[in-house]
Amino acid sequence: MALVALVGFASIGIQYADAAQAHRPKKDTIQASLDALVKAGVAPGALASVRDSKGRVTNYTAGVNDPRTKAKVPTDGYVRVASSTKMYTAVAVLQLVDEGKVKLDEPIETYLPGLVRGEGFDGRTITVRHLLGMTSGLPEYDLPDVSEWGNRYYDPRDMLDSAFSHPAHAPAPGGQVQYRNTNYIVAGLLVQRVTGRPLGEVITNKILKPARLHETYWPGVGEKTIRQPYAKGYLPDPETTKWVDTTQVDPSIAWAAGQLVSTPSDVNKFLVALQNGKLITPATLAEMRDSKVFLPGGEALPDLVWHYGLGTTGFDLSCGGRAWGHGGDIDGYSSRTAITADGRAVTIVVTAESSPVPDGVFQVLDAFDAALCAGR
Repeated sequence: MALVALVGFASIGIQYADAAQAHRPKKDTIQASLDALVKAGVAPGALASVRDSKGRVTNYTAGVNDPRTKAKVPTDGYVRVASSTKMYTAVAVLQLVDEGKVKLDEPIETYLPGLVRGEGFDGRTITVRHLLGMTSGLPEYDLPDVSEWGNRYYDPRDMLDSAFSHPAHAPAPGGQVQYRNTNYIVAGLLVQRVTGRPLGEVITNKILKPARLHETYWPGVGEKTIRQPYAKGYLPDPETTKWVDTTQVDPSIAWAAGQLVSTPSDVNKFLVALQNGKLITPATLAEMRDSKVFLPGGEALPDLVWHYGLGTTGFDLSCGGRAWGHGGDIDGYSSRTAITADGRAVTIVVTAESSPVPDGVFQVLDAFDAALCAGR
């Protein structure tokens, strides 16, 4: 599996030089954008959900769910949302902050004594804020090919044993944003230690149920299938370039960093609930959106610009303003999701990991930006 696949380059922000007017499409342009993604070979299929500021929902599909049978992509079908899971894990931690059970600037050592130790890093100098904001300097765990991880169950300790065998990425916590799934494995363990309950149960009972997210769920131990109707996920065969179905996998290697399954419209409902103060207090949401600039593509993709907060990403739109959300990439799916200040929420999913396709990431982001800017 490519590094980007599970790292989930989440809600990549992009700065555009084009005039804002050029990115103000009518609603039918959203459909055209999805059709263009499929035509360009980014993925066999695509689906999206757009929720306007008044709560009206429009769902879109493009391409096919099965290249062999030409079956249609299910409208608002279930997908693996990968690193968008980090928003939910972060909210679980921030709810504990609101309850006075966790402090953002307290060392992780306070809650998980002796756990975070390794070459160049120590849990006594890494705070909860550092974990959620990706500024801990913790190293990443190894990501094998999907043919290996997709058929194996991983315990959170497996990921930490892998990560902690490597040296730190930064000389000191609190500096540069370095997007690493390891941070959220530790954050998930923090939630479990403080609550005394499994992370999936906490997210279900304290986030999904209160926000009435009936189409979002935490897969059970060993659960490789996805509920019906689902959009199938694919990877291109490196030799034949034909699409290979990678839908049925064990997502435990992602755990708190990327395990959730949802539908595009339900992810939008989560964003609305979060922004409207139904899950954490306004003050804590402000902390969540207090961000640092991050260039996730490095030298390879210098035009990509993020503003990473605490489990959420802010990015500047071509039509003005900043939207907040996340996104994720896993072998089989690439998704982007965000909400604007006036409550317009968009989730776009393509049914293959977009990075291997030339300009695939940018094409998805252009469609995403267009959908967020439509009607403004």
